[in-house]
Amino acid sequence: MERTEKTTAKKTGGRMAKTPVKKTVEKEITPEIRVDPKKKILFVASEAAPFIATGGLAEVIGSLSKALAKNERYDVRVILPLYQDIRKDYRKDFRFIGNLFVPLSWRNQYCGIFEYVKDNVTFYFVDNEYYFKRPGCYGYYDDGERFAFFCRSVLEILGFIGFYPDVMHCHDWQAALAALYLKTIYCFRPEYQFIRAVFTIHNIEYQGKYSLDILEDLFGISNGFRNLVEYDRCINLMKGAIECCERFTTVSPTYAAEIKDPYYAHGLDPIIRRNEFKLTGILNGIDPEYYDPATDAALFANYSAADPSGKAVCKEELQRMLNLPVRKDTPIIAMISRLVSHKGLDLVREVIEQVLRQDVQFVLLGTGESQYENYFNDLARRYSGKVVSVISFNSDLSRKIYSGADIFLMPSKSEPCGLSQMIASRYGTVAVVRETGGLKDSITPYGAGGNGFTFANYDAYDMLYVVNEAIEVYKDQKEWAKLVKKAMETDFSWGTSAKSYEGLYLEMLK
Repeated sequence: MERTEKTTAKKTGGRMAKTPVKKTVEKEITPEIRVDPKKKILFVASEAAPFIATGGLAEVIGSLSKALAKNERYDVRVILPLYQDIRKDYRKDFRFIGNLFVPLSWRNQYCGIFEYVKDNVTFYFVDNEYYFKRPGCYGYYDDGERFAFFCRSVLEILGFIGFYPDVMHCHDWQAALAALYLKTIYCFRPEYQFIRAVFTIHNIEYQGKYSLDILEDLFGISNGFRNLVEYDRCINLMKGAIECCERFTTVSPTYAAEIKDPYYAHGLDPIIRRNEFKLTGILNGIDPEYYDPATDAALFANYSAADPSGKAVCKEELQRMLNLPVRKDTPIIAMISRLVSHKGLDLVREVIEQVLRQDVQFVLLGTGESQYENYFNDLARRYSGKVVSVISFNSDLSRKIYSGADIFLMPSKSEPCGLSQMIASRYGTVAVVRETGGLKDSITPYGAGGNGFTFANYDAYDMLYVVNEAIEVYKDQKEWAKLVKKAMETDFSWGTSAKSYEGLYLEMLK
């Protein structure tokens, strides 16, 4: 900075005299070191482990949020409905932080807000007994209204909790309206204008379809935005979220490619192809600490890839528990699945009796369509001592089966990602899968040095061929031990997937 000198004039005996003014020097300013603030990530979902779970969605929300929160650069929060069935051992510690009223069309509904912190993730629970004090999560005539209230409450409580996220990540059709509301009703409010939206499709079969007649009355969306949700002469909430979000993802790269095809897309393929420029497929993972045979208290014995001896104990005790003959050289083939058609159960029904002619045992755990429940119960009756059918949802028994079985069968017609094949592999039970969705991305064929057995065509005899191949390899216990070790050492953790999501978020925020 140049020094400056000003002069002033005084009258002194008629003469002008210069009076120097004090010279000043501007101080040098040390540049301020700025620390980038944490990136704020908000998950909006209808369920999350360990609080309440009906399937893979809950596992993803619980595990992905935890994996991201390990990085100090992120402030990760999750908003869920406060269901009646949320586990009481957690619920008793929830902290009530306040309430407000949520506008939804002509309604003005009470919304209580509870908070709970776990694994550096802050969870918020939206309370409204009219909508959520019921058994289970889904399957009610007013599910559209219930989840519209939930999504509208998400946007309303952001100011209350003082958290405006950089990225709002919505999952499946139940959270689709949160992205839609953000980009329509709330987009004119300054504090909401820089929130980026991501929408993840966990299963494109369930799209949230409703009559166009209730667009304004039920969902509170003006007819001026009708074009965003209208598809095939009805409201399609998934379509609306895809149109509104900056990015949308699926839970595996192969599934992202498949849903452009009418065979997999359940009618939504034109919308997927039109928005393909913002589609990404990121493979799900599992929590390696939660699914760890070395520490899992549900197992008959603990073991690891380095010392797998405990797996033999698990198999023996599982056979005893299920009243199967205790034979260490007889492979146990297991299925843990929802009993619905797209899980490939028609293939199993066609050839399972040919498999059972060999020295094998077959164990099934799951619930679903009555035709499959009745079939497998009848199969267990006809093949007593070889087949066990447990028509139930039983988390403890599932762990015992994962650890005690030898071969895990998952021949799905379509599978967005699938976690069961990863869990089975983690527990040293070798997977036999069809090459679709996340099954193709996580299980690679034994013949090519992979960690399991695969078949491509949706054909019962192709499946039978690879099941028989697995049984033959099992007879060579030395070779089988190598395959078990390879399966157990496959990295299915969220580390890689979380980095992919981080990259996606940061790209959106540029």
